Amino acid sequence: MAAPRAPGTQLQGPPQAPEGPEDALIRQAHRRSAAFGLLERDAPDFSSALRGDLRSALDENRFLFQHAAPVMETLYGQIVNTHSMVLLTSARGMVLHTLGDADFLEKASRVALTPGMDWSERSKGTNAIGTALSEQEALTVHGSQHYMDANKILTCSCAPIFDPYGQVIGALDVTGDQRSIHQHTLALVRMSAQMIENHMFADIFPKAIRIHFHTRPEFLGTLVEGIAVFSPEGRFISANRSAQFQIGLPFAALQAHTFPSLFGIPLSALFELFGGTEPAPRQLVLHNGVAGWCRAAFQAAAPWSAAPQPAARAPAAAPVARRAHMSSLQYLDTGDAQVAAVIDKLRRVQGKDIPILLLGETGTGKDLLAQAIHGDSPRAGQAFVSVNCASIPETLIESELFGYEEGAFTGARKKGATGKILQAHGGTLFLDEIGDMPAHLQARLLRVLQERKVSPLGAGREVDVDIAVVCATHKNLKDLMARGDFREDLYYRLNGLVLRLPALRERSDFEPVAGRILKLLAGDGPAQALAPEVMEVFRRYHWPGNLRQLHNLLRTAAAMAGTGGRIELAHLPDDFLEELQLAPPSHPLPMPPGARDLPPLVTLPTTPAEMAAAGQAEVQSLQEVTLGAMAQMLRLHKGNVSAAAKALGVSRNTIYRKKDLLPPDVLRG
Repeated sequence: MAAPRAPGTQLQGPPQAPEGPEDALIRQAHRRSAAFGLLERDAPDFSSALRGDLRSALDENRFLFQHAAPVMETLYGQIVNTHSMVLLTSARGMVLHTLGDADFLEKASRVALTPGMDWSERSKGTNAIGTALSEQEALTVHGSQHYMDANKILTCSCAPIFDPYGQVIGALDVTGDQRSIHQHTLALVRMSAQMIENHMFADIFPKAIRIHFHTRPEFLGTLVEGIAVFSPEGRFISANRSAQFQIGLPFAALQAHTFPSLFGIPLSALFELFGGTEPAPRQLVLHNGVAGWCRAAFQAAAPWSAAPQPAARAPAAAPVARRAHMSSLQYLDTGDAQVAAVIDKLRRVQGKDIPILLLGETGTGKDLLAQAIHGDSPRAGQAFVSVNCASIPETLIESELFGYEEGAFTGARKKGATGKILQAHGGTLFLDEIGDMPAHLQARLLRVLQERKVSPLGAGREVDVDIAVVCATHKNLKDLMARGDFREDLYYRLNGLVLRLPALRERSDFEPVAGRILKLLAGDGPAQALAPEVMEVFRRYHWPGNLRQLHNLLRTAAAMAGTGGRIELAHLPDDFLEELQLAPPSHPLPMPPGARDLPPLVTLPTTPAEMAAAGQAEVQSLQEVTLGAMAQMLRLHKGNVSAAAKALGVSRNTIYRKKDLLPPDVLRG
């Protein structure tokens, strides 16, 4: 359907389909844009905020940024090479941080998709960021649905981010070229925003009672679980959006409730249910009569107990204990000779204050290894402070690292702020993605490392600092030095011991690594197993995202398989199965159970002899091979899309998306 036009503009073309909720929302946004005095043909306001104003906004939104930055990286990893970028904005629509494809960044700068720009409706008219913030609802604004002509080259999907008190705190957006719209983008943005909200919940209520619940036990611990927070006396404090949906009450109505009124039992009974050392999920009945599976986390002694009891802290203490156990070199040694050699070298320099530089592809576990180095060092009892130089905006990284005094710049926090370097005093400073550190800060960092002194912004004094330094990067620092992008003197100060972590595809310990991840995901319950077909697929896959990709994939598959179930091919995400189906024949995809009696799929010839035998003059493209396989399965199953999809190990949507390219005789109906 053609996008709605601004008020007063005549609609052209054929009669339109009945208007849906999304269309009505866009039309309302266009009316607001016109009321602001904007015209479609207006040139957008490209004036960005002053540097001090942006820095003030970044400082004001520090809590949001800290929880959003790692999620933005994960989201960008899912959309990379799609001519798109990820943006984080304030609640007023100011862009705070961006990550984007190089081929799209130039276009983005032309339409003001840069930090400091205002994307509220009042400034830019109807657009995903401004309209999502106005409506407090996730939405996509595509192409001509934008109010201003200058923005109609874009397709944008945005979700507002709510703080733990139910107020909009910002927005997460993916913007790309309108010619390359992807139907799953909005779902990814929604999930990412929810992940940010759940992370904020875990941090902002450290001494509260948290109830994690869902009507299905396999969804506990996932993005869709409900989280409700209560004071030690049982008074309602907050609930995430999933909890509000499951309970059936909005945030404002929940504020009149207590734990007993919502869950039907007194707090003392909750303590008895979850007072064991390894409490399993229990079923409770919500006030609306719906039964839900629950876990409880107690961060402090309950008011009804005469004295602090270890059992009351068990649900919260167990994850902490597991993290501590992970932070040891011995735990990371799972049988691969290359990893064992790295660990052996690290043990030889323990306690000798030698700087360590970790190299390796993204997702190989450099951050885990850095924590393990700290955990096994004499500094283990002190702070481990991690800074990702790639995810912090250039305008913020200086104050983030070095700290600042009160009044150092417009909007500076009262009493100033302690920088990451000083926070690590006595402990370990981990500088991840050191290759992305801005050039003007490299000299300041070098001076800190040489003199062991740091000077906060706006301070006329230096402070002594005692830190061990671990750095990591996936970039080639020597190439950066040759181009003048990385200081040679800083490089030689950091590379006391240089270690390279192998990619997951190069390791010989895949099975124990996968098993350890599954055990971690299971928490206190039984760890799930991988079906032999799944393990065979995993061993042959190239794992471009390494350990991070494997962890995310197993987390999704474990939720799909259910508690205690075995992970089968059908439990793997659709996009992963599609990628496997398109893999070269040297890495064949094992047939799913129940499809072993089917004829072999069409395969891509690999040698001239095979091509001649097949009567082919030239190699078919992978697209042709895929379509041939789909057509063959559809004919075998008489046009039944569900049966064909199951035999191929893909989703029905995969076949439906390609139906226009398939022969018309293969589809039923």
